[in-house]
Amino acid sequence: MRIATYNVEWFTELFDKADKLQPDEGWSGRHNVTRKEQIAALGAVFQRLDADLTIIIEAPDQNHKRNTVPALENFARQFGLRADKALIGFGNDTQQEIAALYDPAKLSLHHAPRGGVNGSSDDKGSPRFDRKFHIDLDIDGTEDRVVFSKPPLELAVTTAAGFEFRMIAAHLKSKAPHGARSDAEAMRISIANRRKQLAQAIWLRRRIEEHLSEETPLFVLGDLNDGPGLDQYEHLFGRSSVEIIMGLGDDRQNTTPKTTLYDPHAAIGLSTKLGAIPTTARFFLAHQNCYLQALLDYIMISQDLRAKRPSWRIWHPFNTPECLNDASLQSSLLTASDHFPVTIDIDI
Repeated sequence: MRIATYNVEWFTELFDKADKLQPDEGWSGRHNVTRKEQIAALGAVFQRLDADLTIIIEAPDQNHKRNTVPALENFARQFGLRADKALIGFGNDTQQEIAALYDPAKLSLHHAPRGGVNGSSDDKGSPRFDRKFHIDLDIDGTEDRVVFSKPPLELAVTTAAGFEFRMIAAHLKSKAPHGARSDAEAMRISIANRRKQLAQAIWLRRRIEEHLSEETPLFVLGDLNDGPGLDQYEHLFGRSSVEIIMGLGDDRQNTTPKTTLYDPHAAIGLSTKLGAIPTTARFFLAHQNCYLQALLDYIMISQDLRAKRPSWRIWHPFNTPECLNDASLQSSLLTASDHFPVTIDIDI
């Protein structure tokens, strides 16, 4: 079984109001890339991945004018993908939905949100992801109300062979300090935004712990937009959201295999500050006239799934031989998105 996560930059801009692809010479949301070019590149990448299930981060819009599911299914039919059924959970208003595209002959799945309507800092569980989470963010004795701008997608999945597991797909993001009128205000907004992101990670971690306590096989995947070295205020909080979600405490001696998630790329990134680490995204920094690479996309698994012979791959156009040695695939990956797919092949 191959499972993938793929952040597709401005996927929604490739569809018209009828949720049909627009393979024309108009500009896509990507810099200096036409819709025709990005559509062709994405089709080539998805065909090459040939995944049984792909979590798409920044999927096409879901609102009163647009529909994510028919858009993705139209895309799948256009390129003859066997994974031609789509599913979405809670929609959002950010033009960055979280959706699944899957092969119905290999998998059956449905949106399976857990949690209550309300939550507070002393709850054993956690509220549903489209609700509010109560937590004291700044240790002032007053509970703050946290919401997800992009509620994670919770899936109950069964393979054709009868293996059942759960999956949580997430897109966490610490917003830039837009509107700041001074360096001091930018710092204040940045710290507040990062604090909110870590609160969302705590909320997500509580749901993970519910599944782990029930010994449910679990995948947690998507774009966490965080990790060691990615934020100048990281030292103020001690842990990144990646560490929180994986269950790695401040004192690593108190963690046990049953309470933690595993991703080999995250493990490498967390083990070094100056050494080389895997990367899943590549952004152009205009003010520095260079590219920045970062590890943002993950497929984390519960420890019971590690016995299923998992094998991870980042489809990086320069760092993965299969991509580097195939000029057409390399070009498609660079044109399709600023993120690269991550896959796991696993015997389930």
